[in-house]
Amino acid sequence: MMKHILLPTDFSDNAWSAIVYALKLYRQTECKFYILHSTQMKTSTMSNISNKLMEIVSQDAFKELKETQDMAQAVNANANHDFEIILNSNDLKDAIESSIDKYRIDLVVMGTKGATGAKEFFFGSNTVRVIKKIKGCPVLIVPDEFDFVEPKQIAFPTDYSRVYDYKELDSLRDLAELYNSKIMPVCILSKDKLNGIQEFNMSKLESHLRDYSTSFHFMPKYAKKTEEINDFIELLGVDMLAMVNYKHSFIETIVKEPVIKKIGFHPLVPFLVIPR
Repeated sequence: MMKHILLPTDFSDNAWSAIVYALKLYRQTECKFYILHSTQMKTSTMSNISNKLMEIVSQDAFKELKETQDMAQAVNANANHDFEIILNSNDLKDAIESSIDKYRIDLVVMGTKGATGAKEFFFGSNTVRVIKKIKGCPVLIVPDEFDFVEPKQIAFPTDYSRVYDYKELDSLRDLAELYNSKIMPVCILSKDKLNGIQEFNMSKLESHLRDYSTSFHFMPKYAKKTEEINDFIELLGVDMLAMVNYKHSFIETIVKEPVIKKIGFHPLVPFLVIPR
């Protein structure tokens, strides 16, 4: 079945890096890629801009979108891949949401930050808004200048505090199927062992992943979760990180301003955010 992949871009190197990663990730899969750009400006800027100038901005953006499409086709040269460009005047979050509905998008792939993203922060403000607001589709966030490697091992941090629905893990299983990847649930233990509820939730997760290669891991609590997750990634040679974004989850914690500035979560590998 053809996959529909949305690729938001602000024409930065970071956005282009994410596009290239997506093309390589799905090189063996029939896909339609939608390259999206939002032209909305800040209200303060809008009040000082004429309709004629807005038209010029849109024309320039459309030209850059077309050039991005041409570049993608040139580096890709894959007969299984089609491309379409989308120019949207809404803000990025709304532009992504409407595109997900209209084009039946299976996955959004984007960079960590745009052209104006501060170097000291891993997530730019647009990325944070998308993670917080997009509920209808998984989002794959690609670190800047990340060189593609086949995601043979996918880390799935969990504290087993809640039970996962079978369907909400569809995007994780789909990605695992691309390269016959091993899914690696990892739990950072705050106590010596799991309680009864955690054991039940773990057994349900094992059931949901029974047809896939898995290995279950436990780590003692010795540092911040962000540090432990990156240690796990480095020690075991993990190629991708996946988490479910539910209420009071670790993801919700790291994208809350200004906490994100204090935590400084810098995943070393592409990060799949699965909506609840």
